[in-house]
Amino acid sequence: MKSAADRRGVSAPGLTRRAVVDYTLQRRARLADLFAGRASFDDVCDAHPYLLRAAKFHGQTGAISCPVCRKEALSEVHYVYGDALKTTAGQAKTTAELGELEQRLAEFTVYVVEVCVGCGWNHLTTSFVMGRGAARPARRRTAPE
Repeated sequence: MKSAADRRGVSAPGLTRRAVVDYTLQRRARLADLFAGRASFDDVCDAHPYLLRAAKFHGQTGAISCPVCRKEALSEVHYVYGDALKTTAGQAKTTAELGELEQRLAEFTVYVVEVCVGCGWNHLTTSFVMGRGAARPARRRTAPE
């Protein structure tokens, strides 16, 4: 079965994902609120300028168009967080950079945000954990008897 990212046309091939959380139901509810008049255009199309810039330079353009303006293709931006990242935590990364981080680090979390650079629609679509696995505890040496 394909993941939500694969169905949208954007995926990161070769990356190992664990603890995947899909926010599709929240996305549908947010769009339903907009189209039913319970939310305004300004409420849902409020992308921060840094997010728009990250979508332009680090995002991966997908195959589907924006559900709000229907003019632009959505871009996916991958943000990374984790203790092992130190000063690079919170930065947007390309899928190639995610692959490099996966080989180097034990564990970090990736948040995927879809962004329309045209109207400002943005929504968290997926979060998952990547890395080589949890760090193994150091072995204790026992004194010889």
